[in-house]
Amino acid sequence: MPTGLPAANTVVSSDDEGWVWAQIKAEARRDAESEPALASYLYSTILSHSSLERSLSFHLGNKLCSSTLLSTLLYDLFLNAFSSDPSLSSAAVADLRAARERDPACVSYSHCLLNYKGFLACQAHRVAHLLWRQSRRPLALALHSRIADVFAVDIHPAARIGKGILFDHATGVVVGETAVIGNNVSILHHVTLGGTGKVGGDRHPKIGDGVLIGAGATILGNIKIGEGAKVGAGSVVLIDVPPRTTAVGNPARLVGGKETPSKHEDVPGESMDHTSFISEWSDYII
Repeated sequence: MPTGLPAANTVVSSDDEGWVWAQIKAEARRDAESEPALASYLYSTILSHSSLERSLSFHLGNKLCSSTLLSTLLYDLFLNAFSSDPSLSSAAVADLRAARERDPACVSYSHCLLNYKGFLACQAHRVAHLLWRQSRRPLALALHSRIADVFAVDIHPAARIGKGILFDHATGVVVGETAVIGNNVSILHHVTLGGTGKVGGDRHPKIGDGVLIGAGATILGNIKIGEGAKVGAGSVVLIDVPPRTTAVGNPARLVGGKETPSKHEDVPGESMDHTSFISEWSDYII
């Protein structure tokens, strides 16, 4: 793992951004030398650009373009968004750091930038969300549709997402219109943050800082998943989950019981600890 950079959090300085971009370029040069077949790709996507914002805008434009949404149009759209809202750049850096530090399969920052569809979908969503807030909703929805088509990640452009986010694997993630995701959250593939189908208005989950949501979990309704909570893989959650507790099962129940649930000290969204609750929750043995 790289050294010299603090753990992923929501505070990203210009020095941090510069360090990450320098690291990405160094990794790209190394990879271009070791794998000549990728040299042209790495040059056009990373090494020819003067900043992370330009590289990311170029890459997203090429990933999301279609016969009617041209890559040049999307490049200008993304770059203008990054230029007008510096928080998008700091969020991208926090997300890069989150992937590099939490996912053992993430071998480099450049690998995440180029190949992690959860990272790319999240950055494109941030631009769609900016467009939504600017009342450019037809364009926001068109971009949302392309993100879903290309990355198999369906995040409504009105949904609010914090920094230091890891969408690990990301396939099949669905995030509804009024959902809110805090900072330093990790979400695995096939997770749904949905409505119940019964009400309009504010109808989607609110995910606190530092939450970990396991693969295939379904969280429905305007409920709160408390700070530092953990939702086990495959769980179906329909009521609030208190901070620092673990909810598991279908329907989900709290490890340790509803009255005095077990609480953990770590931040699961950062530690990625999926299984430490098992000994308390079940005596099942294969």
